[in-house]
Amino acid sequence: MPGPPILQGPFRVPSFNGHIPRRLQPWLYLVIAFLFQFSAGIYGGAMPQVMGSQSLMREDVLMIVMCNVVGVNMPFPFLFRLKFRFTNRQLLITAALVVGVCNVAIVHTQSVVAMCIIAYVAGFFKLCGTFECMSTIQLWMTPKRDFTIFFPLLYCVVLGNMSLCPWVTEHLVYIYQDWRCMNYLMAGAMMVVALFLMLTTHNFRFMKPLPFVSLDWLGCILWSLVMIEVIFFFNYGEFYTWMDSRVMQGCLLMVVVTLWLCIGRMLHIRHPYIAPAAWRYRRLVPLLILFTFVEWMGSTPKVLQTAFTSSVLHWGGLTTNVFNLIEWVAAIAGCLFCLLWVNVLHQKYTRLLTVGVAAMVAYPVMMYMLIDPTLNIEALYLPVFLRQFGNAIFFTTLTIYLEELMPFEHFFMGLTMAGLVRNGTVGTMCSGLYSLALRHQIADNMVRGLPYDIPGLMVISIRQLYGFTCVVGVAVLIIFLLWDIQPVRSTLKKMPAWNYLGRRAKHFLRRQQAAPMTVTKNN
Repeated sequence: MPGPPILQGPFRVPSFNGHIPRRLQPWLYLVIAFLFQFSAGIYGGAMPQVMGSQSLMREDVLMIVMCNVVGVNMPFPFLFRLKFRFTNRQLLITAALVVGVCNVAIVHTQSVVAMCIIAYVAGFFKLCGTFECMSTIQLWMTPKRDFTIFFPLLYCVVLGNMSLCPWVTEHLVYIYQDWRCMNYLMAGAMMVVALFLMLTTHNFRFMKPLPFVSLDWLGCILWSLVMIEVIFFFNYGEFYTWMDSRVMQGCLLMVVVTLWLCIGRMLHIRHPYIAPAAWRYRRLVPLLILFTFVEWMGSTPKVLQTAFTSSVLHWGGLTTNVFNLIEWVAAIAGCLFCLLWVNVLHQKYTRLLTVGVAAMVAYPVMMYMLIDPTLNIEALYLPVFLRQFGNAIFFTTLTIYLEELMPFEHFFMGLTMAGLVRNGTVGTMCSGLYSLALRHQIADNMVRGLPYDIPGLMVISIRQLYGFTCVVGVAVLIIFLLWDIQPVRSTLKKMPAWNYLGRRAKHFLRRQQAAPMTVTKNN
């Protein structure tokens, strides 16, 4: 397999025109990737204002936000086919224009269904733009295509923006008193990006374009529907009183039917969205379980911390917005810690995951001990930091492990498979179950006749649920401490060069087109 190309002088983006300084070119693409990650459909930091302005429930706004998250997860199996068919300039300009139009269109829409569709499209092209930028400057970030360097730096942008965007949104909404200001700001930013690329880049191809065929768009839609239906079930569960409602019963039936259609299509077509072979890796299930654990630990503050700060301490959104800034710092610190651990200290991955588990478990343990109606906000800085620090370690390390576990043919399918767990599905599921458990716990404490008022009963109930989280988290931490088998090999394979991947893709496509079609007759 040929190695990476040898660069002559500073790194150069081939699609840039000659008048753009070579040392500036990768930084410009990094800024564009940052802007793509900053964009969304409806911004979570403006949720109260959206609810009031559009007369929507909290569940409606959260559903729109989650559709954007689902859209971010779905392009992975198509990304290299897009890269081998269109030029870098075409992909980035199209993605910027679509994301910009979606940001404007969603503020002029009243239908929740239409807003969900727009948010999904915005998320889809948001990832396409981010991938095109980061894959183009990958050799600048790591000339040897070392994923132990690339993924920590990539997640500095991805996880960092997930926390920084709500912080900026809430401050802008507070200043301008209009939730639409963030949408118009990002629409303008995307238009500037598109105009900049039109003026400073040209179409460059490193190989002949591949035909845009053998893509399972229907499979992509079906798997998207599975995620959206599961999110809908747990998002609206409390509102519709769970299985007592025909809406929830019908939603659960739709999940089963859609999942059956996904599996049937996957097993009976030649080029499925997710290949059956991608599910057969021995360590894939434990990896997905670890992603589930991370999402479960991360969903705790969405219900318990929010209930405590709003209903007990009566802090407003602008007060608690400082937690987003702390999470941004923690995310970058966690990613850089992974980079230090692997490439400087050369330590085992099991120990790195153990550090991540310990940091995430420290959050509910500290919250259990800190919960008090007279608590100062400064007391929550450290537990919030530790939770996001551990979350960043887990996301980065498990993604590196996924790349090592699966060959290039299935790796991007594996990212979507991991996204079925981590991109909103399990998080919404845990939030819905925690909401149900909190309501049940408060009612149970009231029936027991405890001598407390409603805020006091809420404090006790929140502490009890934090205690349950502590028990499970400590049990998982003990398993990691006792686990003496390294799940990740120390020596990771390197990413092949683009021309080698292009030849492999072209050979695979020719082989698929030459293969005779098989017709299955039902007896």
